[in-house]
Amino acid sequence: MKRVIIDINVIMDLALERNGFKAAEKAIDSCVRGKFKGYVCSHEITTLAYLLQRHFQTKRVKYFLREILDIFEVLPATGETLKSALDSKIKDYEDAVIEVSALENKVDYIVTRNLKDFKNSRVEALSPEEFILTDAIIETK
Repeated sequence: MKRVIIDINVIMDLALERNGFKAAEKAIDSCVRGKFKGYVCSHEITTLAYLLQRHFQTKRVKYFLREILDIFEVLPATGETLKSALDSKIKDYEDAVIEVSALENKVDYIVTRNLKDFKNSRVEALSPEEFILTDAIIETK
């Protein structure tokens, strides 16, 4: 089974129903249905909580976080992961941690809205729309 990390910006598209909501929903649904093994990085969860608290009451934020934690396996950001990310060719450190986590855990894809920051990634980065097409191709095989 292919493995995928869903970046926080895709989860925020879903949570806030912003532009790209439908593609984010379909990408996440492919993990819910078990077509892909879905992951998030631990640092994304705390950042997600912080960002969602700007829009929703605590009870709703906790509900959403529980849903995300039920869908995805959380990849820890160990000290070694964080050190390795310092040497990544990805300039944004948070994205570098995602890339290194993906490498350490043999993840096949990173699904993100922020493709330009992942252009130097050693793990293939796909937009939610590209990922949906990948999902459709795998389904027809």
